[in-house]
Amino acid sequence: MLRRFLCTCNSGGASTVTVTASAKKKNVVFLGSPQVSASVLDKLILASQASHSIFELAAVVTQPPSVRDRGRKNLMPSPVAQLALDKGFPQQLIFTPHRAGEENFLSNLKGVNPDLCITAAYGNILPQRFLDIPPCGTVNIHPSLLPLYRGAAPVQRALQDGVTETGVSLAYTIRALDAGPVIAYEKFQVDDSIKLSGKSLDLTNSLIGSGLLIRELPFILDGSAKVKALPQDDSNATLAPKLTSEESWLSFDQEAPVLHNKVRAFTGWPGTRAKIQVANSKTNGFDLLDIKVISTRVCNKGIQSRDKMKYCFLEMLCRFLVQVNPGLR
Repeated sequence: MLRRFLCTCNSGGASTVTVTASAKKKNVVFLGSPQVSASVLDKLILASQASHSIFELAAVVTQPPSVRDRGRKNLMPSPVAQLALDKGFPQQLIFTPHRAGEENFLSNLKGVNPDLCITAAYGNILPQRFLDIPPCGTVNIHPSLLPLYRGAAPVQRALQDGVTETGVSLAYTIRALDAGPVIAYEKFQVDDSIKLSGKSLDLTNSLIGSGLLIRELPFILDGSAKVKALPQDDSNATLAPKLTSEESWLSFDQEAPVLHNKVRAFTGWPGTRAKIQVANSKTNGFDLLDIKVISTRVCNKGIQSRDKMKYCFLEMLCRFLVQVNPGLR
């Protein structure tokens, strides 16, 4: 079933992408769902509303309304849908199909005559029938340096691996998972204090991705990007599968940096949990506690030992204990 939202009036903005006023504007359709996608859509709307923009936003496609907060029963629009509503995007041009292959949705998509489709964390598989519609193709903003970390959780898996460098790629979408030719990419450094808490890394990715997209749009729309886009080397590809709740448990037989990176990567959902034994003076035994690990830090300052990793690990464990019971030191 195809759903649409009610909305109000249009708002203005600015852009760095220009073309002669006499040129016919290209129709662009944006697909995305979470807040990081909304940040990209915001920049795209601003660019489209400039007086000399080379394109106009023809439609927005996003996930159907869902319950987003615990304790609430009301269905809420996705962050992308909410932003479109806030910007006054036309009611009939905000599409929320359950699947991108629905006949009604594909018919409505063809009806807006898209020249180009842009995806950013949309969350639905795009069938070939969809990919065949826009003559300029479909491009995806992917938060990794492709072919590394293809899949649903590239940011989390990169943090989990403790990478010191990652980036954002702009690539054409093909049926194979995140395997299309790369139009452009941009690298940035990651230190061991960055995590997904507060969406700091997601925000960095969205800002860089937005900049790449706006910069490359003229070449994508005139077709020259297809000539310069580089095919990926599949032999160097790595996967970034979706996180699962079963992965949230920490295993204390692993070294401190491994645990620390997992805590950084899994902040938010599913989080990280651990089981620890705490001495009980009343029973002269031990109590088994399940704890949620919010934050960690690896510290080896001043340690001169072949067992350095062991001592780092013990300091992390103490930090876990303090968060459960501040009286335990």
